[in-house]
Amino acid sequence: MRHLPVYILIDTSGSMKGEPIESVKVGLSDMVATLRQDPYALETVCISIITFDREVNQILPLTELENMQMPNIETPDSGPTHLGAALKMLCQKMESEVRKSTEDTKGDWRPLLFILTDGKPSDIMEYDKIIPEVKAKNFASIVACAAGPQAKTEPLKKLTDSVFRLDTMDAATFKKFFVWVSDVIGLGGKSVGTTDEIALPEAPEEINIVI
Repeated sequence: MRHLPVYILIDTSGSMKGEPIESVKVGLSDMVATLRQDPYALETVCISIITFDREVNQILPLTELENMQMPNIETPDSGPTHLGAALKMLCQKMESEVRKSTEDTKGDWRPLLFILTDGKPSDIMEYDKIIPEVKAKNFASIVACAAGPQAKTEPLKKLTDSVFRLDTMDAATFKKFFVWVSDVIGLGGKSVGTTDEIALPEAPEEINIVI
């Protein structure tokens, strides 16, 4: 069975501590529960979670949906937002985790990437440097979400045209966001070929696309 790899990068810098990160955890759990109700997603979707603050950690290696257990997500009291380093780790992990096509077998479907941040990259030189490598990974879709009033969309627009803004960081808004993410993943599992781009489903009113 060919898998649909889904990578989720989550900002865990100090500003996410408290209600924001707790709301993200609830949203992620709801997303997984929703996907598990879709028989096709249950067969094909694999999820990895990478967190980034001062440190970058892959807290969930690429794991089949049916075997996935939600990892604990922690945030420091303060610290920078090393998104560039997180994208570098993403590229490294994909090399070992995503199956490539060979003469005899078809590899995994084109991966999906979701990025959630409430700030801007602190390692901007590293971030700018890694962008071409990320784009070369042939994602079916890269979705970046700038959450809250301090989040900057300009750096995210360098990486993808699919940039969205959440004006608030409460549980209800994050829930809507992750329900929408589950819709994107479900759509990807049914429609993505090795060369097709995903047409993103319409986002709810709480999720504003950045033009």
